[in-house]
Order: sequence, then structure tokens, then C-alpha cells
Amino acid sequence: MDIFINDIIAAAIGFTFYFPLGMAYLWMTGAIYYRLHWEWGSPLPDNPPELSSYEGLSILVPCFNEAKQVEETLASLLDQDYPNFEVIAINDGSSDNTLQILYEIAAREPRLRVINLMENQGKAMALRMGALMSPHEFLICVDGDVLLDRHACRWIMHHFITGPRVGAVTGNPRIRNRSTLLSKIQVGEFSAIIGLIKRSQRIYGRLFTVSGAVAGFRKKALHICGYWNTDMVTEDIDISWRLQLNYWDIRFEPNALCWILMPETLRGLWRQRVRWAQGGAEVFFRYFKHLFSWHKRRMWMVYVEYCVSAFWSYMLVIVFCLWLLGQIITLPPHLHIVTIIPGWTGAILCMSCLIQFAVSLFIDNKYERNVGRYYYWMIWYPMLYWIINVTSTFVGIPKAILKRKGKRATWISPDRGLH
Repeated sequence: MDIFINDIIAAAIGFTFYFPLGMAYLWMTGAIYYRLHWEWGSPLPDNPPELSSYEGLSILVPCFNEAKQVEETLASLLDQDYPNFEVIAINDGSSDNTLQILYEIAAREPRLRVINLMENQGKAMALRMGALMSPHEFLICVDGDVLLDRHACRWIMHHFITGPRVGAVTGNPRIRNRSTLLSKIQVGEFSAIIGLIKRSQRIYGRLFTVSGAVAGFRKKALHICGYWNTDMVTEDIDISWRLQLNYWDIRFEPNALCWILMPETLRGLWRQRVRWAQGGAEVFFRYFKHLFSWHKRRMWMVYVEYCVSAFWSYMLVIVFCLWLLGQIITLPPHLHIVTIIPGWTGAILCMSCLIQFAVSLFIDNKYERNVGRYYYWMIWYPMLYWIINVTSTFVGIPKAILKRKGKRATWISPDRGLH
């Protein structure tokens, strides 16, 4: 029996090493193939394709206490290089002067319409209201702190015009606040982790989620799916899964650039990552039954990747707790973890991590010049962000399980960084 338990413990410890190693090379392989298949020789972001038709487009901007950012955001949206669009700003019960600013801009800009919700209803409800008030078939949804590249709409619309089964197109968010170590690491994270994952998932069949910061939608697809659910913490993950479970395609467009603000404090980053972890778990549990449907098989890899990554997070926490407990009391030999200080396995992981960052930053250099200078900051990523992401998953999944069903998911002002 002890031998069996020893084998299980050894396998668990081995899994905590081999899983991130395997995923790193899986993501790199998929991203390199994506780069060669779709990005090699493609135009630069400032040279978008001419479209066969310029369908009407509504840009939806849900706003909650965005007084500091909303003028700059709307200026970037109204400057879009697209001939047939409007902007709909939805004030979701802001307690600052966001609504006043929106009305002042709308008074001098006829392409801007303002919807005012008297109470905070949540981002999903704000997007619903904007979609229902839009006269157009195509929507692009952006956050209230986003600076959208002026050619992004044409890049996104290219997919809708050429692909009748495309239900959504996710853009390519970039970090614009870079004054702290946390923000510098996030520049690399969005390239090395998020950008790499989206490219590889696109190759393997299905995306885990569109970006909440910038994403385009076909209204017909949204209508069939029932629009955004108002009881999900992360409405972007939820709508992504429902679109794909209803056989709509989601594409990643790296040329659709936008610039976003991210947390620059540990407290803000922690709250963000717990919300992401809780939202992913909520979506997984709600649509778990589809895992057993042959017709939904193209989503299987997304399910499996989520399950295994969540299991890895818990195993890492358990290994750390066993090591910590072993420093206090004497554990049975099969439960004793000698050290958590990386040995040769840690060296391999670090080397693979640096290779992954190098590949991703090389790919992303096309979209952001000199992004490679953040390469040297990424040595801190495994030490800092793995701890935050693992522990946030450990906390977020129980929060999803214990959350009261049907409870409206309202929002609070996020951490916009030190600015």
C-alpha cells in the first residue's frame, strides 16, 4: 500500500512539472503554425484590407465610473477608419460624472448615442441594452478605458464579411500603463501567454474566450444564443462558449489592436485574477453536460485544457502545503516533500519559459515595435504570476460553486493602474 501511495505522490509531483512544460511547447507549436499560415506576409495593422461592402456597425461602450478615461476612449472610437458606424455609450449607474461627460460629447458629436441605466445592472445588461438599441447587424464591444486603433474596425469586419459562420472576432489588447514591475510583466504576459494561447487555440479548433476589452459580434449569433447572461461574473467567457456550442466560429484578429489599462497593484491584480478564475469555473460547471455530446466535440479540447489546468493548480497548492507542513511536523515518508526549490526540473522549466517568451515576443514585434525590450522582465513571471494565478484558481473555483444561482453580476470600479 505504501508503495502505491509513493507512486501516486511521485506522479503528482511529476505532473506539476510536466504539465506546464508540455503546455508551453503545445502553445508554441500552435502559435508558430498560426504565424506561418495566417500572419506570414500579411499586411501591417495600419494597412487593413479593402472590404467588398461596408455594413453598418455599432460600437458599444459600457461605462461604470469611467470619468477619467471615457473622453480619451470615445475620441479613439470616433476616429475609426470605417465609413458607416455609430458609437453607443451605456452609462451603467455611474456614481461619478461619467453621464455628464457622455452627454456633453453627444451634444457635439452626432455619431454618439447615450443610454443611461439609473442603477448598476452589470456589464452584461449594459451590453444587452446597447445591442437591442443598435439598428445594425454587427457590433464591436469595447471597455470604457480602451484606446482602439483606428483601423481595428476594418480588420474585425473583414472576418464577418468573408465568413458567414463567424459569430465573433476577438482583438489584440496591448498594455498601455507600464510604470511598475507588475505592468511590465503583463506586457510580456499578454504576448507570451494570452496571445500565444489564442493563436494555438485557433489552430486546434476553439477559443476559450474572446477578449472582454475588444470583440466584434454578429447580432444574429447573439440573438440565437440569447445575448449575454447577466448572472455570470465573466460575460466574455460565457458568451464565447455559448456561441461555439451553437456552432458559430470565433476568430482571433491580431491586427485589431487596442490599448488597455491593467492593475499595477498586487491587490488589484489579485481581485482581477480571482474574478477570471471564478468566471471560468462558472462557465465550465454550467456547460459541463455538453462535454458528453459528440456534436460538441470541437469544444472538448477547451474543456480538457481547463480541467487539467485547474487540477494542476490544486496539485501545486497541495505539494506546497505538504512541504510547509513537513517543516512543522514529521510526516510519513511518502508524504514528505524534501524541497520546493527548483533543481534540474526548474532549470528546464525556466529555459522553456524563456524560449516561449522569445517566440511570442518575436511574433508580436510585428504589432508593437520594440516589445522585445520587456523580455528581461519576464524572468519574474513564473515566480510572481504563477503564484497569483495558482492561488486565484484555488480560491475562484469554490467561489463559483458557492455562488447563488441567478444572482446578478454587477461590477465595481476596477484597478486602472497608477496614473
